[in-house]
Amino acid sequence: MNSASYRSVLIVKPGSLGDIVHALPAIPYIARSWPETKIAWVVDTRWQNLLANIPGLHDIVLFPRERFRSPKGWLRSIAWFRQLSRRRADLVFDLQGLMRSALMSKALHSSVIVGGNDAREGANWFYNLSAEVNPSAHAVDRYRAILAAAGVDTSAPPEFPLGDGTPTEQPLPKDFVLLHPYARGEGKSLTAQQIAAFTDGLAPVPVVVAGIGDPLENPGQNTFDLLNKTTLQQFLWLARHATFVVSVDSGPAHIAAAVTDKLLSIHTWSDPRRVGPYNPSCHIWQGGEIRAQNLRPNAPILAARAFSDSEIAPICSWVSSQINPPPSASIP
Repeated sequence: MNSASYRSVLIVKPGSLGDIVHALPAIPYIARSWPETKIAWVVDTRWQNLLANIPGLHDIVLFPRERFRSPKGWLRSIAWFRQLSRRRADLVFDLQGLMRSALMSKALHSSVIVGGNDAREGANWFYNLSAEVNPSAHAVDRYRAILAAAGVDTSAPPEFPLGDGTPTEQPLPKDFVLLHPYARGEGKSLTAQQIAAFTDGLAPVPVVVAGIGDPLENPGQNTFDLLNKTTLQQFLWLARHATFVVSVDSGPAHIAAAVTDKLLSIHTWSDPRRVGPYNPSCHIWQGGEIRAQNLRPNAPILAARAFSDSEIAPICSWVSSQINPPPSASIP
């Protein structure tokens, strides 16, 4: 099939949140390459809010994954797949690369299904075209390779078409630091004591703590506790308006990296070259050091290391220097 006749394209990328952020450049790439093509996206219901009102995205297909976890979940999944099979797409990009996403792609009766040769669980059995993917490259670049294999022009730098977000209901001070302390991966989240030490160490700078996790027991006077109180669009607004963002490696960290350079992403065991912030102006903490993000697959990487209480004071000092950089030397 000639690419000029792709009337509809569907992106299969239900989750996770960080992976969805990394796949967002697919929308402007496809829209510029094939302006008449209608673009749809299969996404986990939990993350649909992030895709709201993105230019170039014409339709969102909800994948209610949580509903399939119950004892009767398999019956619900059969009904959902039947509903999905009533749709049609000329071209499907399977950016998830798992058996489940491959079955979703096949259900659409598309004549062309494209995925990466790094797909798992036998997903590439369902592909018409398996793109050559560098397993050491960043996720954004791996997805670009899959798009390019189908004729999409991915030569321009990636764009992350996120909007302005939605203001929070709670009034906030100017020049706040945004702290996102929780992640699903084991060994990534900060402890309650570390969160308190962060807010104390940055005082009197106001600190907004946001994300999903255990609420704070005794927030400091400079702390604004928005844990479990924000939508993805509100977190996006916070990231855009924060004077600086500190986050553990997580989906919200990637949202922040997409809209601001003022980010420190804390990595314990994850590889920032493959899944870190896709923004070389952002910084990462790894192995006890803070350094600029390096997206080269062969960039040096420090050994995995847990995040200890002793790391907080130097990080707070560094963040304070980024908020209030010392005056530059005068030119004679």
